[in-house]
Amino acid sequence: MMTVDEIMAPIEHEMQQFELRFQENMKSKVAMLDKITHYIIKRKGKQMRPMFLFLTAKMLGEINNKTYQAASLVELLHTATLVHDDVVDDANERRGFFSVNALWKNKVAVLVGDYMLSKVLLLSIENHNVRLLEIIAKAVQDMSEGELLQIEKARKLDITEEVYFEIIRQKTGSLVATVCEAAASSVDREDLAADMRRFGELVGLAFQIKDDIFDYGTPNDIGKPTGLDIRERKMTLPLIYALSTAPKEVKRELIYIVKNQNENEQKVKRAVQLVIDAGGIQYAHEKMLTLINEALVLVENIPDSEAKRALIGLVNYTITREK
Repeated sequence: MMTVDEIMAPIEHEMQQFELRFQENMKSKVAMLDKITHYIIKRKGKQMRPMFLFLTAKMLGEINNKTYQAASLVELLHTATLVHDDVVDDANERRGFFSVNALWKNKVAVLVGDYMLSKVLLLSIENHNVRLLEIIAKAVQDMSEGELLQIEKARKLDITEEVYFEIIRQKTGSLVATVCEAAASSVDREDLAADMRRFGELVGLAFQIKDDIFDYGTPNDIGKPTGLDIRERKMTLPLIYALSTAPKEVKRELIYIVKNQNENEQKVKRAVQLVIDAGGIQYAHEKMLTLINEALVLVENIPDSEAKRALIGLVNYTITREK
């Protein structure tokens, strides 16, 4: 299994360049906005989206200015959605740090998210890159629809597996799909753009299922859960599977806990155990592996290179990570 450092090796220079360009693109004449964007940049996560973008682009061609623009646009979009999500969810933390809305209140957080979305539009127009704008705009549409569909369905605990996959395809899959499609487009490989979009979508779906599984404990620690999804009444794949296959009395107990006892720690633990006993974790894990195998088929015929090997390493990392 490749380490993160080994995965990063082929694109180390590009990632450093991207950081500098991204900070430049975030600059504003408003001191408060500069302060907030600086705070956000300092607390960025694993940088998996830029890594996917640069590795895909390098696997298919020569990284150029359009590739850097694509990386900036995707990161601006992603950051805007996170800032807005924290407002919607009334969340005070993001990756262990205070969220923007916790420090500067909701109105400022919404406006910061809006500013970032406006930068996406302006940077696309400044660079005359309508194709890239089209790819990004589709992601905004998908992510918004996915979030609304989840809200609509969460009121009743009747999400089918089909609806679940539609929600995560739009909410999570669409962003990784956008990254990989934009990467192909940026190096003038439109002939592979659709395949790369599907590749990214499949990896994004698998990534989300991995997150679902984490709620039931880490791989070495199944049964010591966070139970957060159950507390928040989120219908994830292990729970959906358990509800669709468990005996009636188990199904009834699970639904009752999720609907009425989701604040009770012991009851949440009981629900977690019921899902594990019903084979929900194993089922989700098998689905995740199927999606990853389907994704890897799409890059099989692309010539071998350091970037391709690192991209496959990154795909495997998404489903073996410990957090």
